[in-house]
Amino acid sequence: MVLAAVAVIIALGTGCSTVEPWQRRTLSDATMRGDRDPAGLLLAEHMWFSREAAAGGRGVGGGGCGCN
Repeated sequence: MVLAAVAVIIALGTGCSTVEPWQRRTLSDATMRGDRDPAGLLLAEHMWFSREAAAGGRGVGGGGCGCN
């Protein structure tokens, strides 16, 4: 019981961290962005749309057949 409580406290305590001003510059770099490759993003969205018949909120219309 005590071991489980210690594990929970450690797990909750490790998720919090502060970001210093000099670290924010590194985190806001273009290499940290998920959409830094526009062609790859378009191909991935087309693949997801074709498989799931769901749009990622970017205005893609049509069915799930991949023919649009």
